[in-house]
Amino acid sequence: MALGLAAKKEIVAEVNDVASRALSVAVAEYRGMEVAELTDLRVKAREQGVYLRVVRNTLAKRALADSKFSDMDSALTGPLIYGFSLDAPGGAARLFKDYAKGNDKLKVTALSIGSGLLGPEKLDAVASLPTRDEALAKLLATFKAPVGKFVRTINEVPTKFVRVLAAIKDEKQG
Repeated sequence: MALGLAAKKEIVAEVNDVASRALSVAVAEYRGMEVAELTDLRVKAREQGVYLRVVRNTLAKRALADSKFSDMDSALTGPLIYGFSLDAPGGAARLFKDYAKGNDKLKVTALSIGSGLLGPEKLDAVASLPTRDEALAKLLATFKAPVGKFVRTINEVPTKFVRVLAAIKDEKQG
């Protein structure tokens, strides 16, 4: 079914809006996947805060042209599904990586975190990027460690004094 000009403009505007808010984008070829598999992928994407969309490549090129993902033009060939990470930089890459473990028909072809085009070999690196909550937890743990060590060191002085008194007491009684 052919799309009219108004529908094409609407799709380009929607994808451009999502791309402007996205932290990263992952593109995967879905050739040979069945509708049920794609539906399952979409459900998992919604749960993880990833916007998934199958768009004609010509429309995607127009939508990404004036965004931070404009460098993806050369990678947009074949039947592609676009995953935009809205919550965590590695969200779409993690989604595609996890789903591809159980489905060999989904093949990641390109990634971008806004700093250039990355090949599929960088999938593991991008997928391992921490979420916002994980990054905050690591930062707080880093801040907490020296304080905890300082408190234990300060507490060691009276503890050592009490041990010495207990040893003297045991020596006099024994």
